[in-house]
Amino acid sequence: RNSLKHFDKMRCLRKRSAVSFLGILVVCLLFMNLYIEDGYVLEGDKQLIRETATHQLNPERYVHSFKDLSNFSGSINISYRYLAGTPLPRKRYLTIGLSSVKRKKGNYLLETIKSIFEQSSYEELKEIAVVVQLADFDSVWCEGMVQDISQKFAHHIIAGRLIVIHVPEDYYPVLEGLKRNYNDPEDRVKFRSKQNVDYAFLLNFCANLSDYYVMLEDDVRCSKNFLTAVKKVITSREGSYWVTLEFSKLGYIGKLYHSHDLPRLAHFLLMFYQEMPCDWLLIHFRGLLAQKEVIRFKPSLFQHMGYYSSYKGAENKLKDDDFEEESFDIPDNPPANLHTNMNVFENYEASKAYSSIDEYFWGKAPSTGDFYGIVFEKPIKISKIKVVTGTEDRQNDILHHGALEVGEKIVGSKKGRQCTTYLRLGEFKNGNFEITDVEHKVLFDINCMRILVTKSQKEWLIIRSISVWTSQTPNQ
Repeated sequence: RNSLKHFDKMRCLRKRSAVSFLGILVVCLLFMNLYIEDGYVLEGDKQLIRETATHQLNPERYVHSFKDLSNFSGSINISYRYLAGTPLPRKRYLTIGLSSVKRKKGNYLLETIKSIFEQSSYEELKEIAVVVQLADFDSVWCEGMVQDISQKFAHHIIAGRLIVIHVPEDYYPVLEGLKRNYNDPEDRVKFRSKQNVDYAFLLNFCANLSDYYVMLEDDVRCSKNFLTAVKKVITSREGSYWVTLEFSKLGYIGKLYHSHDLPRLAHFLLMFYQEMPCDWLLIHFRGLLAQKEVIRFKPSLFQHMGYYSSYKGAENKLKDDDFEEESFDIPDNPPANLHTNMNVFENYEASKAYSSIDEYFWGKAPSTGDFYGIVFEKPIKISKIKVVTGTEDRQNDILHHGALEVGEKIVGSKKGRQCTTYLRLGEFKNGNFEITDVEHKVLFDINCMRILVTKSQKEWLIIRSISVWTSQTPNQ
């Protein structure tokens, strides 16, 4: 008996050593593969929609092999059960993924699905697909949830925009005896490790359903017309590189990806499923793909509404204070050259204010006559302007005395262009400026806009955001 115990112990040690070596090998392979272009779709992925109601892949338990890990763009060999709905007949613009498990207290999944559909217009519904993964191993709970979802959202299931899936427990890797990183208790490690696998399987399923993918949790409320806002942001980022766009600052809520990145992200979560929580892994994934900074948009489009966590029913009162539920109108901010004569602090340059991204311009104490200027690439008609200065933690770094002006008649070279005539639209109040119906107050096509300091101040100046909404393209 002692010999058997010794043998089992040695076998376990060899297994752990092999896993450690494989982990190092995986990281090396990942770095080699990160910059490979993913503009193709594997034939195996295409079968998801084209041929069957389940993935016709190897039904054996998922095992990392050298071949699997050397191709991070391929699908994971796994079979899915369709509990409601069928494969999508056509590719959509955006897939919304939700993974849900049985909670000890409260259940918010039905409200989340309801919010997604109710906050979308008829035209928006044509461009979205919602995939719900019931990731609990309790078959009775899954059957009950499927019945509730099918009864309440039958129309959306029939229309092909709602699918409910499940992955059998046999496909999951080992969830017992995992590494206790961060001194987490064993049950916490098991919970977060399984969650990583849940998300990996969900991402793998959604990889070929649409152009873009956004992850939500199962206790989320959506902003009205969130898809239109997302599309506007994606359009505004054309020509720039990004891996993840964030529409909420909480957890794994409102994180947007290109669908062609989903297979790699799924593999990544599986490889390091026991190392750390999913939202931490996402930060590492983004960094490995060379997006070093967070690109987060405000106001947030999604709000956490659950009171009880899916982990042991613990209280979870987290709220996103940047969330706005009513119609979220992202500014157009047409292309423009930005310049200022203020003394800029470090790398808080002028360009960081002319965006809805969570960054800002920061200049040292401005003097009378200092300005922040915007020269539009083309003359425009403006309907609304909004400027916010200061931040929550630096409330004195606002524009205490200033005005906003718009101009016409551009002169100068391409680098030194400026307007010769300006019209003042109003003064800043408490560091902010907002005006609507500009097109009815300004009779000319606007070439420039500037924020003018009308009185020197000792405090530094943060311009947190400059938002411009256009009304129409002027006649050229």
